[in-house]
Amino acid sequence: MTSKYKLALCQMHTSADRDENMETAAHFVNEASDHGARVISLPEMWNCPYENALFGKYAEDEGGPSFEFMSDLARQNEIFLIGGSVPESDNGGLYNTSYIFGSDGNRIGKHRKVHLFDVDVTNGIHFRESDTLSAGDQRTVVDTDFGKIGVAICYDVRFPEMIEAMADAGAYLVVLPASFSMSTGPDHWEILMRARALDNQIYFAACSPSRDINARYQAYGHSLIVNPWGNLIAAAAVDETVIYGDIDLDYLNIVRQEIPVRAQRDGR
Repeated sequence: MTSKYKLALCQMHTSADRDENMETAAHFVNEASDHGARVISLPEMWNCPYENALFGKYAEDEGGPSFEFMSDLARQNEIFLIGGSVPESDNGGLYNTSYIFGSDGNRIGKHRKVHLFDVDVTNGIHFRESDTLSAGDQRTVVDTDFGKIGVAICYDVRFPEMIEAMADAGAYLVVLPASFSMSTGPDHWEILMRARALDNQIYFAACSPSRDINARYQAYGHSLIVNPWGNLIAAAAVDETVIYGDIDLDYLNIVRQEIPVRAQRDGR
């Protein structure tokens, strides 16, 4: 298993045109691969606007156009691709789903968002994903050439026991496609991601769409990668970009030896 490799997060603009979104995603994934990234993530709901009323319109069965597009991207670039998330239709239900692909283009896992974004912030955002989406019921950890990687989606990060369970299952990196709102992002985004990294002495990466001030739902942006010490090793602003971070398992092991939180937790 490779102990050090480059992770990339693609903070991309999402439009109402699925084909245009595919072109944008391909541009950034190809760019990241050309810069040496071996694990690459897209953001939450990268192929459609983040609106309850539109999830059904854009939903696809597993194996649909967006799925095949991501599979091809992974295979052509010989990368591991965390496919952000897309609306998935299955047996009459809709899910916020992240597909994960190996370097041969085969699906190695998928995560359905477990904790749906149902919030009502005074003088802020009111949103209920559960009006249209169904919840998943599984934590997701996949095996890769680089070891075990956990995948969660957005609101899942607010439930530390879920991330802890991923770390307990061997995930040393958790990737979170996420589209925080402008109500919660400024106060909660960075501190939550850094806390989950510190809680579990893992790398934690959150991949957001870029901000579109003309969209009905404005994403906070600020994609970031945090190391096991809780430090930011890469961070975006609000515009389209790719950010990179070196994932170093030797460094992770040093942190865990110096402050043996996980060792004591394992022995409880």
